[in-house]
Amino acid sequence: MGHSQDEKAESHELIVRAAAARFREAGVDGIGVAQLMKEAGLTHGGFYRHFASRDELVAEAIERALHDGGQRAVGMVAHNAQAPLAALVDGYLSPAHRDHLASSCAVTTLAGDVARSNDRARSAYTRQVGTYLELLTRLIADDEPGPGRTKAIAALSTLVGALSMARAVNDEKLSREILKSAASELKSQLGVK
Repeated sequence: MGHSQDEKAESHELIVRAAAARFREAGVDGIGVAQLMKEAGLTHGGFYRHFASRDELVAEAIERALHDGGQRAVGMVAHNAQAPLAALVDGYLSPAHRDHLASSCAVTTLAGDVARSNDRARSAYTRQVGTYLELLTRLIADDEPGPGRTKAIAALSTLVGALSMARAVNDEKLSREILKSAASELKSQLGVK
């Protein structure tokens, strides 16, 4: 019995991981349950052994995507102790981050989907935005809590907006210009190199 429970947990994890990646790539409505189950190496019929509804999968996958993106941001900061804020800005506004949707920040890739989603997904999104704002506020390190948070909100908005625009334009030169200009200007406003 324990073995089958372990297998069920492993299958559940495969489904959620596949959905988190694919939702970031194609949007929540861009892929159906049958295709997700196939990508996870499972049959469509097994879906309801793991989830009560597609909405439940969507919420859990969005939670996973947001969590994973947050962990990558924390990792970028931790691995760049000398200039953590600059590393975060440069990493977030990089062509690699722009191009790898399946593993990119879900705050950017899933904003539109989450805005139309259920309360569970919106709550997860809200928590992740809060986590990013706390991280940015600490990195900005103003003496007064108010201005640091205001700068953090502006910084996060710049990061998310610039990455979204860089992905949306169909001109590679302009896309890179958006990333580079936004990174340069944001670091200048925050007083980092």
